[in-house]
Order: sequence, then C-alpha cells, then structure tokens
Amino acid sequence: MTAPVATAPPAWANWLGAGGLIPFVVLALAHWWPASGQQGAISHALASYGATIASFLGAIHWGLAMRDLPGAGAGPYLWGVMPSLLAWLALLLPPAWGLLGLALLLGLCLLVDERRYPYYKLQAWLPLRRRLTLVAGLACLAGAAGLLR
Repeated sequence: MTAPVATAPPAWANWLGAGGLIPFVVLALAHWWPASGQQGAISHALASYGATIASFLGAIHWGLAMRDLPGAGAGPYLWGVMPSLLAWLALLLPPAWGLLGLALLLGLCLLVDERRYPYYKLQAWLPLRRRLTLVAGLACLAGAAGLLR
C-alpha cells in the first residue's frame, strides 16, 4: 500500500502538540520553585509524562508499519516497543538520572523519525517533531538540573 505524500501538519496537530508541551514546561519550572517541598512528586510527574510521550512516539512506528503491511519488515515493530521499554527503565533510575535518560530517549526517537518518516512520506511532519522534541527534551534536562542544584 502506498501512502500519499503528507503535506504540512494541520493546524489542529500543531495546537495539540503545543498543548502537549504544557505539562513538560510547568513541571520543569516547578523543579525551580523555591521551597516547594514537592520535588519527589514533581519529578515523578515529569518523568511519567515523558515516559508516556516516548511510548506514544514508538507506537507511531508500529501503526505506520501496520499501514504499510508486509513492506515494512520487522524493524518498525521492534522499534515501536523500544521507547516504552527504555522509558520504563528510565523510571526505575534515580529521578535526576531518569529525567536525563528520558531527554536522551526523546532525542533518539527524533533521530529514528528523521530516518523513517521519509520512507512513509511524512517528512513534512519533521519540523513539528523537532520543535516538540526540543522543548520536551529541554524540560526533562531542566527538571534534572533542578533536582541537582
């Protein structure tokens, strides 16, 4: 099955993507709030959200491979589960290290998307993916730095 070449993402996708960054930004900033006393809960919330997003990013590849039917091979299915497994491992680490791991994982997801989206004719979505990953990754790094200060 051949997919049509995707044009730029629709406006609603940009809005939903931007809205999805709100928890990243708010929780990252909360790490820097003086004397909040809730660093553990805040870190857990940020890491859990980051892990959920990483799992979502892997699932996209599973869905695209399903759409492509036999032409995709095993690679997209294997990659489709890797972000979930790696994110789960990040949640088992001490909070600062887990957030650092999630920032790296989000970057790795983008690198895979940079390679695979053109195969699926979805390269028009890459600018949005880059922006979202930049903010999400920086939020995880800011959260980790807030824990280590």
